[in-house]
Amino acid sequence: MLERYSRPQMRAIWTQENQYRQWLRVELAAAEVMAELGRVPQEAWAQIRERADFTVEGVAAREAATRHDLVAFLEEVIAHVGEEAGRYLHLGLTSSDVKDTGLALQLVAALDILLNEADDCVAALKARALAERNTIMVGRTHGVHAEPVTLGLTLALWAFEMARNRERLARAREIAAVGKLSGPVGAYTSVDPEIERRVCERLELRPASISSQVLQRDRQAEVMWACAITAATVEKIATQVRIWSRTELGEVEEPFRAGQRGSSAMPHKRNPILSERLSGLARLFRGWLVAALEDVALWDQRDMTHSSVERFILPDATITLDYMLDRLRELIETMVVYPERMAANLARTQGLIGSQQVLLALVERGMGRQEAYERVQRAAMAAWRGEGHFAALLADDEVIASFISPEELNGLLDPTAMLRHVNEVFERLQEV
Repeated sequence: MLERYSRPQMRAIWTQENQYRQWLRVELAAAEVMAELGRVPQEAWAQIRERADFTVEGVAAREAATRHDLVAFLEEVIAHVGEEAGRYLHLGLTSSDVKDTGLALQLVAALDILLNEADDCVAALKARALAERNTIMVGRTHGVHAEPVTLGLTLALWAFEMARNRERLARAREIAAVGKLSGPVGAYTSVDPEIERRVCERLELRPASISSQVLQRDRQAEVMWACAITAATVEKIATQVRIWSRTELGEVEEPFRAGQRGSSAMPHKRNPILSERLSGLARLFRGWLVAALEDVALWDQRDMTHSSVERFILPDATITLDYMLDRLRELIETMVVYPERMAANLARTQGLIGSQQVLLALVERGMGRQEAYERVQRAAMAAWRGEGHFAALLADDEVIASFISPEELNGLLDPTAMLRHVNEVFERLQEV
């Protein structure tokens, strides 16, 4: 099923072929550095550099006998290099030196893609927010009409949040871009720290300040945390699109293309299928994050409980988030907006969304807050019951009328006037 939600560039990072290719990069960098330091003969390094290779099938055949993936990989590479030169491969290293450093290279590549996708989502949200900055609609709290907003204001809110997600992913990349060649327990008993420093430099990684047999799994947990929060933002946006597209609202919807079908039984249906898919996929990240957190606690210098988990959650999470961000960008760019439905919905509560403006005006003109609240609420409840427009009911209150004229009431209830300060938000958005 994951194939359906994966794109070629991200999927390629997590293939068996590429995993072995990253292991080989680590082994070759180590052999090269050791040759520079005189630990590996130059002629052996020349042969390793020229011949080192593998086939996935060859590694699989050897692993069937060894039941150890890294040993099988080494045997396969040495078979290509030759025994004499091949004996200088993996000199002083342990399996996790190669596997954890190789995994870091995979994570960096995956996070680079996610960072680009996050950038694209921020750009799409920002552009659409600016385009819809004056598209007025009702704001809702608890699902109930509150005060007016603009569609652009909500899109700007999402753009700022996605920009924060981009920062989280960048931080996760920094945390993940670490290698280690410190040996079986992290004490450098068989390899010099200088080798680790030089190898990591060649691979564009930082050497871990300290490691056990493995890089500590708080790093992978932070990667998963950044992915999970980003997925939660995608879900947040998708959920709101689904709410807006309800028949009773009809304010925004996904594009419905020629030939598309909404239901096998009901020809009239136009369902928010992409938004629902994104909301559903986001749920997976909570489970993956819990698994990553549980990987942090290992026995002593290491055990293998984290390894089997990571083989699933790291590819699945990065592949799925790549898909989600790409589809989110498409959704934002193509969603259909219905300003006339927004205006109709805004008018449904007969001016009630301006109640605070009237309350504040009464207080500022000398009426006690408690009395002002009670008088405005009395008129508001009558409007809720369908007994008239809010402005007319306010004007019928002689005390209120003595403070505010009917013309002033209409001005206070004007949604455009209530939004006079939102331009400052869009000025801030320009800096995102």
